[in-house]
Amino acid sequence: MSRTVERRPVRQTDEIDRAILSALVQDGRMSVNELAGRIGVSRATAYARVERLRADGVLKGFRAEVDPAALGFAITAMILMNVDQSDWAGVREALVHLPGFEYMAVTSGGFDFVVVVRVHDVSSLRDVVLHRLHRIPAVKSTQTVFVLDEERQPVGMS
Repeated sequence: MSRTVERRPVRQTDEIDRAILSALVQDGRMSVNELAGRIGVSRATAYARVERLRADGVLKGFRAEVDPAALGFAITAMILMNVDQSDWAGVREALVHLPGFEYMAVTSGGFDFVVVVRVHDVSSLRDVVLHRLHRIPAVKSTQTVFVLDEERQPVGMS
């Protein structure tokens, strides 16, 4: 199943919107009262801004942040792939069902796809690459890169 990217008008944000987004990225469970106090606006303003950000599709939801290593997923790898161009959509669909799948992007340049997987150990990674990926007929080549350390920053928060 192919997914198209929906183009929305770019939402202009101001300092209050950015403060709301930053606070919610740090703690998505805070109450509207706490949010209002933290950013220095009234509760009504905070509530209205959060609702507008949700309605505009800027604020898409609230998520729990899970530490994969604490669950035993000690290995994180980026798998760079080249595929037969006539079947990229089929490959894309297969990738999201890989064991340990976390992220996938169709890319330009030297590789067609970047996939991030998190697995318990090297033998699990071997199974993903050799037994799952290389059995997909359209996969022409892969290059696996181990992630040694990582840091994330949500878009628009810098």
